[in-house]
Amino acid sequence: MWYEISSEREINDFMKKINFFHDCCIKELKYSSGAYVNNRYEMYPVNDKRILNVAFQCQSEENGMFELEFQGLKYLKLLPLDETYTCEILDATMFMQNELIYWCDCGGLSEADLDDYMGTVICAEKLRWRSIINHMGDREFY
Repeated sequence: MWYEISSEREINDFMKKINFFHDCCIKELKYSSGAYVNNRYEMYPVNDKRILNVAFQCQSEENGMFELEFQGLKYLKLLPLDETYTCEILDATMFMQNELIYWCDCGGLSEADLDDYMGTVICAEKLRWRSIINHMGDREFY
């Protein structure tokens, strides 16, 4: 079941529910632009979907795996560290600004910090989430 996040109150409730992403990691990402080429090799070149799905896993029995679906993606700044670093999320930031929702893989950030932040940032028009059951481990989800 999907749950919409469209207000600061819903963001706060969600962040508490998943313990502010503490001890989580991004497991996988999937992006759907909306563009395609049909069987006659004609292109539909319009990014009319712009949907980013992100699967997270956490060291928590409740909501050990969950998915965020960002709709109307404005941008994704993905800066994964190399294999000499760990990628666990200790705290995250999520907020709404000018009718857009932002997610960052570090706590305590504001919109003013985003241009200089050297981590992962997602900005979209809409967001929803759901729990994923029985899919822990390294098996691919998408």
